[in-house]
Amino acid sequence: MNNKEHIGAIDVAFPILHGPFGEDGSVQGLLKLADLPCVGSGILGSAVAMDKDMMKRILGQAGIPQARFIAYDFAEKDTLKYTKVSKELGSPFFVKPANLGSSVGIGKVHDENEFRSIVDHAFEFDNKIILEEFIDGREIECSILGNSKPVASLPGEVIARHEFYDYDAKYIDQNGAELEIPAGINSEIIAIVQKLAIDSFKALCLSGMARADFFLKKNGDVLVNELNTIPGFTRISMYPKLWEISGIPYPDLIDRLIQLAIEKFEQDKRLKISAW
Repeated sequence: MNNKEHIGAIDVAFPILHGPFGEDGSVQGLLKLADLPCVGSGILGSAVAMDKDMMKRILGQAGIPQARFIAYDFAEKDTLKYTKVSKELGSPFFVKPANLGSSVGIGKVHDENEFRSIVDHAFEFDNKIILEEFIDGREIECSILGNSKPVASLPGEVIARHEFYDYDAKYIDQNGAELEIPAGINSEIIAIVQKLAIDSFKALCLSGMARADFFLKKNGDVLVNELNTIPGFTRISMYPKLWEISGIPYPDLIDRLIQLAIEKFEQDKRLKISAW
């Protein structure tokens, strides 16, 4: 009896787990061992997109515009100085755990007095952190769908009512943010956002779905912030709502994601795993 027969009724797995163990390739690896099709990115894409340091390095090598950043391991913690960081990134700047989500552990540093406590807090969640340049711009998001030939939705905008789009604004304060769907941006910016979303998706070896987050600066420059391989998926979340206004209703989107998972699974099944 193979794994598929043992599991029985499961045809496709649809991970809806955010953060470590659910979005970092762990569950994806488990499903691969179970020989099951899996909605969304596989082990490599999930792991790379989860680690903000590795994600930014790969995007940088691919020529994708993004904010300046520095990465530090916990072992280097004592060498991390406010004067050095502010000289390189300017002030204010953000401190983030490298492997986490939902804005957990993130802090905005305005001066040296609050620097150490914010750094210490970030290190509570990961052994690696990134320090990132503050970008004064609008927060634009775009949904991506597909495998080898991904397509991008119309973009939307997050208008945060807090100093930045933090955990409270996302999940606790009902008035913490406003979603503008679609975003009030011109066709030229839309085209740039969509192209950067697809280029980033491909550079990170993603599949199935992702949400790309951007900064739109006042001078019109578009910077990629990050890509999320398991975006929020309730009926009021940005990912499905952007596809709805782009012509794919929620039920059809679910069907399409399942089809993409099966398509990728069948494509991978043709590959040999040994010389025999």
